[in-house]
Amino acid sequence: MISTQDWSDTRRLWDYHQMGHTPRPCSVAIGLGSHDLGVADTAVNLYKRGMAPLLVFTGATSPTTRERMPRGEAVHYRERALELGVPSSAVLVEPRARNTGENIRFSKDLLEEAGVEVSSVLLISKPYEERRAFATARKLWPEVEIISASTPMTLGEYVDSIGDARLVIDMLVGALQRMLIYPELGFMISQPVPDDVMAAYERLRQHGFTSRIITTDTTSA
Repeated sequence: MISTQDWSDTRRLWDYHQMGHTPRPCSVAIGLGSHDLGVADTAVNLYKRGMAPLLVFTGATSPTTRERMPRGEAVHYRERALELGVPSSAVLVEPRARNTGENIRFSKDLLEEAGVEVSSVLLISKPYEERRAFATARKLWPEVEIISASTPMTLGEYVDSIGDARLVIDMLVGALQRMLIYPELGFMISQPVPDDVMAAYERLRQHGFTSRIITTDTTSA
């Protein structure tokens, strides 16, 4: 049972996780691999709007994507982009990354090897991972400007797209936990967390939304 208070707290986390950036033209757009093909769709939309001349898709597979994307997240994203009309010359694939830190580091290396000069990055993720991706990129690639982007949607629309409300809340709680502990581990820059967001997070943990909580001895960015 998900209470009215739980939903109110979840909306606070949802709003916090999104950066609220306005997309603008950047040197490159990087789509972070996941189970969500909407990341690829959003990258294509931004490409067609002239927001980036080049797309990079990054990601191997994970337990949640192995069956759905057997060729790897980045490869499936590329295939989606080509289906939607992006020329192959405008897409690079980074197929090895298994966490957000590797997404950033390996994409940076790929672009350097390709001779692409990068001063700004349009960083595309799932909606609730905007802030985590931003904080990770600012730590690992501080010399470039990072503009966060995701598929524009409400919390309700995202829950409908996943089809499991409890899982979505668990993911939001887990994402915030990483925002709290990863800066100390050197994985990302620290981001201020408002008191009301912290209180919402603590209540959701107390109410059992903990399936995505990690222990500090099993962490990776």
